[in-house]
Amino acid sequence: MKRRSLAVLFAMCVCGSAWSQAPAAAANPKVRAITGFVRLEQGTWEKQVTDTLVVLRKAKSEFEAAGYQVETVRITTQPLGELVAGMQEEQALAFLGRLDQLSGKDSFDLNVGPAMLHDSDDPATLRLLEKALSTLPNIEASTIIADESGIHWKTIHQTAELVKYVAEHSPRAQGTFNFTATAMLKPLGPFYPGSYHTGAGKQFAIGFEGANVVAEIFTKDKGNAEAATADLTAALTKHAKVADQVGNKVAAETGWSYVGVDPTPAPLGDVSIAAAIEDFTGAKFGSSGTLTAARIITAAVKAVPVKQIGYSGLMVPVMEDKLMAERWAEGTFNVDSLLAYSSVCGTGLDTIPLPGDVSVEQMERMYADVASLAVKWNKPLSARLQPIPGKKAGDRTEFEDPFLFNTTLHPLP
Repeated sequence: MKRRSLAVLFAMCVCGSAWSQAPAAAANPKVRAITGFVRLEQGTWEKQVTDTLVVLRKAKSEFEAAGYQVETVRITTQPLGELVAGMQEEQALAFLGRLDQLSGKDSFDLNVGPAMLHDSDDPATLRLLEKALSTLPNIEASTIIADESGIHWKTIHQTAELVKYVAEHSPRAQGTFNFTATAMLKPLGPFYPGSYHTGAGKQFAIGFEGANVVAEIFTKDKGNAEAATADLTAALTKHAKVADQVGNKVAAETGWSYVGVDPTPAPLGDVSIAAAIEDFTGAKFGSSGTLTAARIITAAVKAVPVKQIGYSGLMVPVMEDKLMAERWAEGTFNVDSLLAYSSVCGTGLDTIPLPGDVSVEQMERMYADVASLAVKWNKPLSARLQPIPGKKAGDRTEFEDPFLFNTTLHPLP
């Protein structure tokens, strides 16, 4: 659910040959994220970042020693309004710019949490975030559009306005990739852009990129729901227990708190959840049986007997999964399909390309559908919508990003 910085990608290329020599590495999923949660203070924030990276890189080394590739280490700060409290907009943008530069320099992903946690929050923070997402290449953030108190209708409106602004003011609408709206998502999840925390910090969580694990099981157990559920649970448990071992060891050595693992089998590129589902159903992603496969994956994830955090379900990011982007272009599924799959616990609407003339009101309705579904079933969902200025239905997207796969825009209903 989150791209890697170019610096991290370069490091992966340089070190990949060494990692691939580990006997178990070929069968292991990658560790998508080791995410640290910290409450930055003015005057000491640079040292706090440095100290956090020591902990995260210790965990990274432990995973590598166990034969796992680690794609990113990440830092999630306190929510944006608290992070820049007392600053004028110009000061706040300058501070965020320094944080953004440091994330690129020190090769960590950066998230400044929700700009609105509650419907009563000051929307001025979103106006600040609009400018940050439109000008800074690394920073990520979110809003919360539903929680235990219900649906945040004002936040939904403000969120749609933000996305419209960022699409029109960031290079190639790229800033919309670094933002999502979450509903019913608890704090301390490792996956971006929805990650956030509201506490004192000094905690960390782990998330895998495990679509390859699903593919292996679904190929073996094609069409057999009971066998696939049991075998996938066992396979995911094996890796989640490694995460628990690493997390508890690092916590004991550093004094930080390990808060859990998100076993969601995240896809990326050719490591495709769509391909895994097609292996199981024998039909294209979006055909009958796709929802059943989604339910099997979610049931297996939920049955993994470790401390779970975050989404703990199924991710279907349209433009981060190469085959899924192709199927979207072919029209085998659409927004309504994704909402249906989310009813058995997907992540909602993730990296959805939209025509540039989509209105604020149309996006509000999409966010409201996600929030309504999340509240109804008390499950974490998110919506990452990406309007493309100047593009209309039938056009191709033109993102220049190694972690987004271009596809064809669908007409708006």
